[in-house]
Amino acid sequence: MQIRELSIPDSYEITPKQFGDDRGVFLEWYRFDKLEDEIGHSLDLAQANTSVSKRGVVRGIHFADIPPSQAKYVTATHGAVLDYVIDIRVGSPTFGQWDSVLLDDTDRRAIYLSEGLGHAFVALTDNATVSYLVTSTFNAEREHGIDPLDPEVALRFPEEAGELLLSPKDTDAPSLAEAKESGLLPTWEEARAFYASLTEKGR
Repeated sequence: MQIRELSIPDSYEITPKQFGDDRGVFLEWYRFDKLEDEIGHSLDLAQANTSVSKRGVVRGIHFADIPPSQAKYVTATHGAVLDYVIDIRVGSPTFGQWDSVLLDDTDRRAIYLSEGLGHAFVALTDNATVSYLVTSTFNAEREHGIDPLDPEVALRFPEEAGELLLSPKDTDAPSLAEAKESGLLPTWEEARAFYASLTEKGR
C-alpha cells in the first residue's frame, strides 16, 4: 500500500494495492506495521463502527477530548463518500484548514486521522457504507461537534452529493470560532505531546 501525508499534519491517505482476477478482488485495507512506520506508533484499536448513508448525508464535524480523543482509520466498503479532515488544534500551523480524500469501492482508499483532528464526510451515493477503526470507545461526554456548514471552515461539497441532509445535532453545533472561544478545542501543544507519549509507550 501507498501512504501519503495530507496537507493537514498527522493525517494520511492510504491507497491499497488490489489483486483482481475473474473471481473478484483481494486487498489489504489495514496494515498496522505500515501505518506504524509512518506515524511512529501502532494503533491500540478499541472499537469498529459502520454507518450507512443516503446520498447527500453529511456526518460531522466530530472530535473528542484529548486525552485520549480518538484516532480514526476510515474506508468506504460500498458506494462513495468525500471524507474531510479538519485541523481544529488551536495553535496548529494549519488551524482551520482542511483536506479531503475520496473514499469509494473502486480505489478502496482509506484515511487516517490522528487524535484531536476534526472528521466529517458527505455521501456521494445512496447506501454509502463507511467503516471506521478507532482507538477508544465512544464516550458521549467527551464527544463534540462543529457545524459542518460553518463558513469559516468552508467545506466544499461536490455537486454529485446533491441536496445536503444533516442531523440537528450537527447543524446545532457551534462554529469553529465559538468552539475556540469556549475552550472546547484541543491545542496543538497537547496534541503533539499526546502523540509523543504514544510513541514513547511503543518503545
